[in-house]
Amino acid sequence: MNGKRGSTIFLKVITFLVGIAVLTLCIYWMPVLTIRDVKAHPGGDYSLYPLLVCAYGICITFSFALFHVYKLLTLIERDNALSELSLKSLKVIKKCALTAIFFIVLMIISLKVISSISGDDSAGPISISLMGILATSIIIAVVDVLQKPLNGFLDEK
Repeated sequence: MNGKRGSTIFLKVITFLVGIAVLTLCIYWMPVLTIRDVKAHPGGDYSLYPLLVCAYGICITFSFALFHVYKLLTLIERDNALSELSLKSLKVIKKCALTAIFFIVLMIISLKVISSISGDDSAGPISISLMGILATSIIIAVVDVLQKPLNGFLDEK
């Protein structure tokens, strides 16, 4: 087993474990927390639903991006890193990151509206959301750096 194969297997395992964590979050933890919040506020507070839509949107796009990361690692493992399929996977990962930023911005807007209605302070969740936008922007930059030479290589071919 050479070093490249061991590295890709390690990254595939990490990608799979992160995917399991996201799936657990979507299937188990978010419904449990939602039910707990509904029981705490029995008056019919519907301000939670826009946040849930954004959270599930982020989880779905993140899962889709993880699938394409796994697919890209498989292409690298099979020595097909410089192919149209890998370029397509990088484009999908970039689009997923942009979609996640869109959902995060929607979440920030929802938090601002909810905080203005309820009078609560939303500085903490908004700052965490802005950190998520920063991290996602870094991912977009890295994918763009990987995508440009690959695109140039495939144009020369």
